[in-house]
Amino acid sequence: MRAVILAAGKGIRLEPLTQGRPKHLLPVAGDPLIAHTLRAVKSAGVSDALLIVHYMKEAITSYVGDGSLFSLRVDYADQGEILGTGHALKAAEPFIRDEPFLLVYGDLAFHPEILREMVQPLDRGSGGGASPYAIAGVDVESIKEYGSLKIEDGLLSEIVEKPQSGVGGTINGGIYLLPPEIFRYIDSTPRSSRGEYELTSAINRYIGDGGRIRVVRTGKGRWVDVGRPWDLLEANRMLMDLRDCAVEGDVRDGAHLVGRVCVERGAEILPGSYVEGPAWISSGCRVGPNAYIRPYTYLCRGARVGNACEVKGSIIMEGSHVGHLSYVGDSIVGANCNLGAGTITANLRFDEMPVKVSVKGERVSSGRKKLGAFLGDGVKTGINVSLFPGVKVGSGSWIAPHVALDGDVPPQTFVTCEGTLVRRERK
Repeated sequence: MRAVILAAGKGIRLEPLTQGRPKHLLPVAGDPLIAHTLRAVKSAGVSDALLIVHYMKEAITSYVGDGSLFSLRVDYADQGEILGTGHALKAAEPFIRDEPFLLVYGDLAFHPEILREMVQPLDRGSGGGASPYAIAGVDVESIKEYGSLKIEDGLLSEIVEKPQSGVGGTINGGIYLLPPEIFRYIDSTPRSSRGEYELTSAINRYIGDGGRIRVVRTGKGRWVDVGRPWDLLEANRMLMDLRDCAVEGDVRDGAHLVGRVCVERGAEILPGSYVEGPAWISSGCRVGPNAYIRPYTYLCRGARVGNACEVKGSIIMEGSHVGHLSYVGDSIVGANCNLGAGTITANLRFDEMPVKVSVKGERVSSGRKKLGAFLGDGVKTGINVSLFPGVKVGSGSWIAPHVALDGDVPPQTFVTCEGTLVRRERK
């Protein structure tokens, strides 16, 4: 079986995390997001995969290579102009043979069992009138922001894009087992009101002509749409529960590991440090002495957490340093950042209401009572800096000592104690 993975988009809603990398390479639960997807399609019986790429495609191709790291054969196609999911899939037509194929949106985190459930009828035949084709449906409390699935007798009858109703239901999970005939319907599908060629419109036309597609339903706890910064934390939590752990690094006497903790070879856990799993400590990391790493923390390669620091439920990307006497909670710190001593990420509002975050210029509720800050790559903070809940700091920005930051900061900006934002020129 073959699989197509859509990995062309930029991920604007994920900024500042995507200012230096494509969203498909964001780190989560021990690996870039795309690695989890490739392993999942392999477990479903896929031998050949095609990645549809465009934004920062060289970074993706450099990491994935020919696919041998995942026991797959991987090819690439450049979508070119970003004109919708149907347009992206059309680039895969020369790759698809005359048989069903898997299609997966590359910005999803999901339980691999979903794919295996979708392809099972192909293994045992699809007698009794059942369809060999499938779409993943995710049961959610509100369908408003997604494509809603209308289902009759277990079969898809229509996909309704972004309905205005906020009621619960089953949404399009962005994972499909499709017939090769779908390309004919893409060819005959006009542009949408957004000026894009929508795959969902092509699927609706296929169903209107008598095509049958099963709906494989799953719960929200097994699927995350990684579209906004806090979604990456949720994906990290879900996928970390699925990973096998081993302690191969240097855990010094006086350090304590509790629960499922992965310590990669080349990592150091110094005396007095306490690590509660699930947690992932990558190669080249140095923790402690006397540091406290709490559950669902992922320290990427070369990250350092110093004396008397606490990190809770956060992702610290490669090469970043968290200075002594600091607290990082429910936050994401980009690559090669340096947090000065006493840097604190506040992660709870006084009124205990859900934390709001600015996404594409609009204040959006995260739905989370506990949520910290999001730092792009190369951010530096001085001593005793406080970052308010939901704050975003653009890549390359500096925050002066003693600043209490209650608003977002653009990239390459120096914030002073007086609240002045000065454009910081690159050297």
